Amino acid sequence: MMLYQQIARNKRMTVVVMAGFTALVALVGAAFGYLFAGSAVGGIIIALVIALIYISVMVMQSTDVVMRMNHAHELHSADEAPELWHVVEDMAMVAQVPMPRVYVIDDPSPNAFATGNDPEHAAVAATTGLLQLMNREELEGVIGHEMSHVRNYDIRLQTIALALASAIGALTGFVSHIWWFGGSSRDDDRDGGGVIAIFGSILLIILAPLAASIAQMALSRNREYLADAGAVELTRNPHGMISALSKLKDAVPMKNADPNSSALYISDPEQNGKKRWFSHLFDTHPPLDDRIARLQRM
Repeated sequence: MMLYQQIARNKRMTVVVMAGFTALVALVGAAFGYLFAGSAVGGIIIALVIALIYISVMVMQSTDVVMRMNHAHELHSADEAPELWHVVEDMAMVAQVPMPRVYVIDDPSPNAFATGNDPEHAAVAATTGLLQLMNREELEGVIGHEMSHVRNYDIRLQTIALALASAIGALTGFVSHIWWFGGSSRDDDRDGGGVIAIFGSILLIILAPLAASIAQMALSRNREYLADAGAVELTRNPHGMISALSKLKDAVPMKNADPNSSALYISDPEQNGKKRWFSHLFDTHPPLDDRIARLQRM
């Protein structure tokens, strides 16, 4: 598959997943409104307002918070890590984005991630294990991958997805709390249709957080494929990216990675090269073998 065809397909998939997120928020709101106010429309409006508040708060969060959560320290000059600094500088120039802030995480497991609200406020972090394991060609592939996330605004997209998932979790938690202590205002609805509607609403509220998590993970997996393709576009060297991913297959999990940041990393920091004997439905990243195969088909 040609590079731009894969990019176009992944972008379409992203639109579908984000639309699904929004629809799920609206459905939870409708269930909430029906159960406690007798108005699905009112519940939808409340849910969308809550989601907007969550998005606004999440987007405004500082990059420094994410870096602290992952125990990263900032580099202030090229003298501290010359090769990493210059590779980030080169990839930013090729991607036509401002030079991001550069961080290092003291961890022997090879990994990296990018974060920030937009390309003007982006940051890139790499582990000491990555710097020790990768040669220049492979490091360019990894940083090109992260710079693709920056250029494509994936860093903001993942933040919005996290905010929507958090909003769904807050709504379902609130509904469960009210139900436990106060019960539903629809308890007096005794006809068959009303009972079915109540049961359906309760089932939706129970399953919504699980569906949100699956959608968030699907979005993350989709963007990883796109960033891999973007790295090849920036470096003009598919072999560097393929070689880097091949080395990540043998990586051990990181020691102190923040679980909430797992989707940001180039490889799942909690799993990395560990084999999974069950469905990949709950993975934050596509299998490395699949990512390598897609690059080889290019």
